[in-house]
Amino acid sequence: MERNNLYPIFLKVHQLNVLIIGGEKVALEKLSFMLKSSPNAQVTMIALEFLDELIVLAEKHDVLLVHNTVYSHTVLQEYHLVIAATNNYKVNKQVYNDAKRINLLVNVADTPDLCDFYLGGIVTKGHIKIAISTNGKSPTMAKRLRQFFEDVIPDEIDDLTQNLNRFRKEIKGDF
Repeated sequence: MERNNLYPIFLKVHQLNVLIIGGEKVALEKLSFMLKSSPNAQVTMIALEFLDELIVLAEKHDVLLVHNTVYSHTVLQEYHLVIAATNNYKVNKQVYNDAKRINLLVNVADTPDLCDFYLGGIVTKGHIKIAISTNGKSPTMAKRLRQFFEDVIPDEIDDLTQNLNRFRKEIKGDF
């Protein structure tokens, strides 16, 4: 039986430079997902043109949009993480190859074989954040699980988290 061998991490994308290449529906989806979880993410997007809805979201979150730009490997140099989300497989594949050449983590939207990481389902309740992965096999399953956990985890869990944090500070050690 195949296992999910992914190692989950939580990135401080407000401290990293993230590049999203693309300006259409898939790029909007990737940006929306990131900003929902990390509203202060440092994101730059490049594309020939951007959907109006994407422009509105970008302006709300100070996302830098670079219009009328054709992809070139030279843009990758100043970023920590890149997401290729164009409607052109050839461009996405080139982004992947260029990113791998300079040891940059890359996600090519909807192409699990060309991803160093996946953007799974995320449940956030205050300070509690749960990431859900299906190993790239079923984004729909991750979405359904996210919805389930959002419904069953009470909003008050953040109060419990805060109280346990205060208790932790008081005991300062093992118990």
